[in-house]
Amino acid sequence: MTVFNQENLLFTPASPKADAIPTIFAFPNEYTVGITSLGYQLVWATLALRSDVDVSRLFTDIHEPLPRSPELLGFSFSWELDYVNILNLLEFLEIPLHSNQRYNEHPLVFGGGPVLTANPEPFAAFFDVILLGDGEELLDNFIDGYKAIITADRQTQLRHLSKIPGVYIPSLYEVTYHSFDGEIKSIEPIDHEVPNIIKKQTYRGNILSASTVVTEKAAWENIYMVEVVRSCPEMCRFCLASYLTLPFRTASLEGSLIPAIEKGLTVTNRIGLLGASVTQHPEFETLLDYLSQSKYEDVRVSIASVRTNTVTEKLAKTLANRGTRSITIAVESGSDKLRKIINKKLINEEIIQAAINAKAGGLKAIKFYGMAGIPGEEDSDIEETIMILESIKKATPGLRLTFGCSTFVPKSHTPFQWFGVNNEAKKRLKYLEKQLGKRGIDFRPESYNWSVIQALISRGDRRLSKLLELTRYYGDTLGSYKRAFKELKGQLPPLDFYVYNNWKLDQLLPWNHLQGPLPQETLIKHLDESMSNI
Repeated sequence: MTVFNQENLLFTPASPKADAIPTIFAFPNEYTVGITSLGYQLVWATLALRSDVDVSRLFTDIHEPLPRSPELLGFSFSWELDYVNILNLLEFLEIPLHSNQRYNEHPLVFGGGPVLTANPEPFAAFFDVILLGDGEELLDNFIDGYKAIITADRQTQLRHLSKIPGVYIPSLYEVTYHSFDGEIKSIEPIDHEVPNIIKKQTYRGNILSASTVVTEKAAWENIYMVEVVRSCPEMCRFCLASYLTLPFRTASLEGSLIPAIEKGLTVTNRIGLLGASVTQHPEFETLLDYLSQSKYEDVRVSIASVRTNTVTEKLAKTLANRGTRSITIAVESGSDKLRKIINKKLINEEIIQAAINAKAGGLKAIKFYGMAGIPGEEDSDIEETIMILESIKKATPGLRLTFGCSTFVPKSHTPFQWFGVNNEAKKRLKYLEKQLGKRGIDFRPESYNWSVIQALISRGDRRLSKLLELTRYYGDTLGSYKRAFKELKGQLPPLDFYVYNNWKLDQLLPWNHLQGPLPQETLIKHLDESMSNI
């Protein structure tokens, strides 16, 4: 029995017509990881529900029977370092890695997902088509657009597709630089028929997404995922999950959430409530009451990160009664000054009270997320984080505390995109590890070196494609990237330019031709508000 036979489908795929478009939809990682991605599930189901598309799934370890001559090859791209697997899968399918080396007989290679929507430029050379934004309408528009020019030559197809909102054709834009290793000079369409700006597409409906497949082979075994909210109203100044996905949208309780949960419970008793700020749904209390019904006693409910001041004893009790042992809260810092800088509307008393409520409601553990290297951070701010965690430990004896900590990484389309990584963060992570260890608090830092690579890719431009190809053979360590920079010296800026340098506000950014939810002037205004707190 294959893993595909062990899937519980929550939809009925269409029977492809004789002339259906042969399509491969890939996730550049193993099946267990890919099938857990709600984004991947949704795009696959959207394609599989169309009788004019014949779609086969491809993962790095297994695949369904693949068409001999696919016309479309899509990638759902969720994690930066998976680019290596994209290149590997292109080679496996005997497709040239670079779009400018592909001809009419090759499929159009398209991609979407959070990595490409944030900043596709480091990967621009590898894709013919990039879909920017929410897939709800964008994907169908793309397929319909392709069908209209299905018999045309490749260049005609790409030009036609470039006119569809949210469809970005990198090869139709020329990037020039002040020097090989200097700043970007211009980003221009190759002629007047190509749009100057591509706008990210935003789905504005109140029926949000839910799992289309449930399987015990998923990384989260047999879980049915329901999207409760999309984006986040808090707008922390560093946060891509908020800024890139604005506006904040909530699923209709009666029209989306409850029907989705009831559908999922026909195949599993594990429900995952997803969203950047799930507990800020205006009817979250009603949803809790619904899940607290005695008929759902055997249902296990897990919840994504919750906002601190929404952790009530009732919430904790409901989750504890539904099999959840721990909750996750992002506090970023114990420093009031830093929280003002990043627009985290939170005070220490609320953090302590959330932990007290979690314990009183029967939860056994709480994980706080923090960050080192936030712009404006000083050593004293790290001391304040240690102090607040110590206070929580004293206020909640017996509650297991974990502090996960990452390094600040600048992200496109956010007010902090102009900042570089603070290289003091590495030292501060080590200090936190030592001090929290003394106090019996479990510390889980994210790799500083991985943060450097993440910053490189998140602020990268097209010159990085050569570097990414080199590091593919050297491995995904920071040393591999440094070695590749050394080999390509003079052909692109040094590592510091992308990672550590603060960029000028009037500097042309790699994604200047790709419009996010907020204009540059608004991001600068938010940046100024943040800096007024330093």
